Amino acid sequence: MWLRTKMMNRVRYGRRFRGPWDRAYTLFWQLALGDRAWRRLEPGLWDYELAYGPEVDRLRPDLIHAHDFRMLGVGARAKIRAGGQGRRVALVWDAHEFLPGIKPWRDHARWLPAHRAHEREYAPYADAVLTVSADLAERLRREHGLAEAPGVLLNAPADDHRPADDAPPPDLRAECGIGPDVPLLVYSGAAAPQRGLDDLVEALPRLPGVHLALVVNPALRYVERLADRAARLGAADRLHVLPYVPHWQVVPFLSGADAGVIPIHRWPNHEIALITKFFEYAHARLPVVVSDVRTMAATVRRTGQGEVFRAGDVDDLVRAVTAVLADPARHRAAYDRPGLLAGWTWSAQAEVLEAVYRRLLPDAPPPPDADPLDPPTPRGALRCPPPT
Repeated sequence: MWLRTKMMNRVRYGRRFRGPWDRAYTLFWQLALGDRAWRRLEPGLWDYELAYGPEVDRLRPDLIHAHDFRMLGVGARAKIRAGGQGRRVALVWDAHEFLPGIKPWRDHARWLPAHRAHEREYAPYADAVLTVSADLAERLRREHGLAEAPGVLLNAPADDHRPADDAPPPDLRAECGIGPDVPLLVYSGAAAPQRGLDDLVEALPRLPGVHLALVVNPALRYVERLADRAARLGAADRLHVLPYVPHWQVVPFLSGADAGVIPIHRWPNHEIALITKFFEYAHARLPVVVSDVRTMAATVRRTGQGEVFRAGDVDDLVRAVTAVLADPARHRAAYDRPGLLAGWTWSAQAEVLEAVYRRLLPDAPPPPDADPLDPPTPRGALRCPPPT
């Protein structure tokens, strides 16, 4: 966590490559090398190859499951090397993002064209593609000329991964130092300006008595600035910055709140998926207050599990929060619909993944009895994790 925090702070506040020279440099290498230009524009992508490539080769997998755009290249190059040795390796690309619609993770001119070129170069090597929504699946099909739309695999919580000897999860309200009758909102996940956390803090003075828990990385400078802003607004005592808990504790931890908030801003990539915290809030049976990004807003309106507000509009955010807190039972009742929460679990989604693996490895034997805490993976498969 310390290393990741240091890297994120460096990325967000380091040198910005966006002047005329940087734009000219980017254009030159795009014209000179086409999709191979990422080697000059973002050579740090080779770091993932240096870290994972030799280990992938050592394992001699039958199938590689590569997560997202950075690890796609690692998986594809391992497949190419195996082919040169006469071994067939199946590659599953699990696409979490639509790169043309993403806010660049680094604030310079080279980041997005480099990563898009890297993805275009290696996408043709995928034997199967998975992603997080039907909308994103169709966009990926068009972007890369895929023969068929990717399969949809929701990033839903695991409902059976809690260790038998695990201690009870911390109590959210106890961590905030408040009693059971105090109105409490919660946001959990990544902390960044495009996630709309500034809007939440700005809303606090207009939500008297309401507390806000941010379950984020407390060491980020951005989070420190949020806390400073809350203090200037006179709401420091109602903002609680809390660290992450183990993934199997997230749902019971969040359940102590009165509502979960997703104030995410309107970037194209935010419009097309149900994000992880959406499912976590649902399993915690929290009413959801979500901005009007297309897919999540449509789902909330259809199910009745919360309220929708205009992204970036603090006035409308206050309205939506007030409406939810006035009648939380009505919104919680949406989760009683038969089959709704059961479909939003990892055990249900794993059937999709298992079907893809079986199609690519038709001769593989059934997996041996596994530790119940370890999700099933066919023999010989290696998942390339996203960088953390």
